[in-house]
Amino acid sequence: QVQLVESGGGLVQPGGSLRLSCAASGSIFSINIMGWYRQAPGRQRELVARISSGGPTNYVDSVKGRFTISRDNADNTVYLQMNSLKLDDTAVYLCYALISTVQTMGVTREYWGKGTLVTVSS
Repeated sequence: QVQLVESGGGLVQPGGSLRLSCAASGSIFSINIMGWYRQAPGRQRELVARISSGGPTNYVDSVKGRFTISRDNADNTVYLQMNSLKLDDTAVYLCYALISTVQTMGVTREYWGKGTLVTVSS
């Protein structure tokens, strides 16, 4: 009933930039938090950034000053602008959101996208 679809991943050289997008669709009543995790081979999944419906944001220390998360509440879309990319940023980036649906108004649950691969390589 609810889908999250990411786009914008790809191959980029160190120091380059990418912009990820994640659009939520379906029988959405409201979206609380939207954000991005990443999963690199052999490493634990980590929260990269998140943004609440009111605008406050949180970032993992390793991306502060380089990544910017934003959202368009009218389009149920979250973005991740990634600048000054490093080799260590290589990972599958997964979008997530806390959503209450029309069927479960007031009750939120996590929804996840399938991920988009970001490869930083020279």
